[in-house]
Amino acid sequence: MIGRIVRPILRLALLGAAVSVVAAPAGAAPSLDTHRIARDRFGNDAPWYEDRIPFFESADPKLDAVYYYRWSLFRAHQRDLGADGYISTEFLDDVGWQLEPYASLNDATGFHIGEGRWLRDRRFADDYIDFMYRRGNDRHFTDYMADSVYGRFLVDGDKAGATRHLAAMRRLYAAWNDHFDTSKGLYWVEPLLDATEYTISSIDASGGKDGFRGGDSFRPSINAYMYANARAIARLSTLTGDTAGAAEYAARAAAIKARVQASLWSEPLGHFIDRYKVDNAFVKYWTPIRGRELVGYLPWTFDLADDDAKFAGAWTHLLARDGLSGPAGMRTVEPSYEHYMRQYRYEGTAPECQWNGPIWPFQTTQVLTGIANLLDHFRQSVVTRGDYMRLLRQYAALHYQGDRLDLEEDYHPDTGRPIVGLARSHHYFHSGFADLILTGLVGIRPRADDVLEVNPLLPGAADPQGLAWFRMQDVPYHGHSVAVTWDVDGRHYRGTPGLTIEIDGRRAAHSPTLSRLVVPIARAAVPPLDRPIDQAVQLVRGAFPKGSASSAIDAENVHDAIDGRIWFFPELANGWSSAKSPAASSAKVSAVQWYSVDFGKPVNVSRAELAFFADDKEFAAPRSLQFQIWDGERWKPLGAPATIPVANGITTVGWTPVSASKVRVSFPQAPTKRTRLVEFKIF
Repeated sequence: MIGRIVRPILRLALLGAAVSVVAAPAGAAPSLDTHRIARDRFGNDAPWYEDRIPFFESADPKLDAVYYYRWSLFRAHQRDLGADGYISTEFLDDVGWQLEPYASLNDATGFHIGEGRWLRDRRFADDYIDFMYRRGNDRHFTDYMADSVYGRFLVDGDKAGATRHLAAMRRLYAAWNDHFDTSKGLYWVEPLLDATEYTISSIDASGGKDGFRGGDSFRPSINAYMYANARAIARLSTLTGDTAGAAEYAARAAAIKARVQASLWSEPLGHFIDRYKVDNAFVKYWTPIRGRELVGYLPWTFDLADDDAKFAGAWTHLLARDGLSGPAGMRTVEPSYEHYMRQYRYEGTAPECQWNGPIWPFQTTQVLTGIANLLDHFRQSVVTRGDYMRLLRQYAALHYQGDRLDLEEDYHPDTGRPIVGLARSHHYFHSGFADLILTGLVGIRPRADDVLEVNPLLPGAADPQGLAWFRMQDVPYHGHSVAVTWDVDGRHYRGTPGLTIEIDGRRAAHSPTLSRLVVPIARAAVPPLDRPIDQAVQLVRGAFPKGSASSAIDAENVHDAIDGRIWFFPELANGWSSAKSPAASSAKVSAVQWYSVDFGKPVNVSRAELAFFADDKEFAAPRSLQFQIWDGERWKPLGAPATIPVANGITTVGWTPVSASKVRVSFPQAPTKRTRLVEFKIF
């Protein structure tokens, strides 16, 4: 820490594995000092995390660092839409194919909800689900959103919240009939709209000349998604007492499962593969593709595949060095494919996204989820718990760029270095990680009944991929707070050796060894959600509310302070950045800058939240704030208390409620520095 400036992202990478515990109740392991951990990991932004996330530590400091980095990634991608609530974005900044004006995309929704279901603050996932079913899911890509909503229910137990969008789920499911071939009983899709452009089917359908568009195929992905969605709708229908609806969608799921296993399993390749829907000079309808792809493991991600040794044999290809196992991560296509790693697409001179070999965190997450299912409830001897931990660590390593944490779009499977080096790629939220730690490593297996099941997917302590200890705490589950502790010999946490489960601070189960523990847990009501509305968000440029500023008045620059986005990553600027303050002979002399919001009508306001970025170089947070309101003729003081703003965190200022059409904040700027107002929220 230098002054008030904290560099949390660097600290994420460098913080060690020191024990951070406080006294525990009788029978429980020592609790982690969450306040200290949050300050060390997130600096001045610590309060956001301290109140919301499950806290974790283990004998592997790099896994810990990536775990906390992924929560900072989640936090950065929460866009406040004002009255429409929060959504999760895929890219930090705008891209040309997003849904306007919201910046939403539906392909990674399953990951976003899968991560967000573990927050103690349920608003983020709840708002996002509401938005996607009201207007956000335009079927730009395939997705498994109904399944992820059901997965959230398995964690929070909120039946009303899970079932309120059943009608929309059914409408969306029916809309995919335009991609259903009744003669085959399977769904088909163009790989680009499956978020996987330049796969075998699209490249070969072009005769090897391209592959961005085209290649319509019956794929394991879309069929696994539609299977999972049908199964989820059936189960949610059961919760509402709709037995006919449940039976209908259960039958749909069963039919897809049967057709995938009968038609998309390749005996020669020993793998689930695509078959062509397209019929042209290069490929023929219903013929199979000519190679193995990582997408062939999605039947396990969604428990579609039968527990059959024949199918389980496909996992040998994932572990094969000349197959889908690259030195740095999982290849999306095997290197034996003719067009493996051939770069077709560029933006200028920078390589663009392709799925013909590169590592993609998207499918890496899906495959690791499939392995967790395989290890948890399939009978097989191909993949071990040591394999799971090795691949999880390999995935974690991709998050590191030297000693800096920054997950990008895709990576070279031989080196682990990013391929797409575009500005949009930084801190990309197109995958999951926290969910893998919670459901895989820690082994919390969410269930619909009143049971807590824990089965950590760790190998024995003698295995080099094992962990001698870990603790996960503050996990919301069925209205309770859960903690899971593993300590191989009892020395790290100074207690009983073995695996321990706590519910609401009291020990509920224990095993001296790593094993499956199943504990009854009475479902408790979830608390109501608090939904304060930020009235300053400008979604449509040029519309009210409107921002204005004292300097650097480029329209996009001004807009960025009220766009509903907050992040403090230095790789990608965010917010209104002022002009530089002139040099001065005295440190007491500085320029005064201001930023104002015009609501276009009188609104009631009672507090503001401001986020300022600082970097020890060009930008510094101001040292004081003054608030004013427009009375129709002039600016007058608002009467807000004196406040010293923080850098790279949230400064909250409250006042007596008042009606105003405009609010302005002004602040003296440090000599030779600029101010970056990341976001100005007004409630």
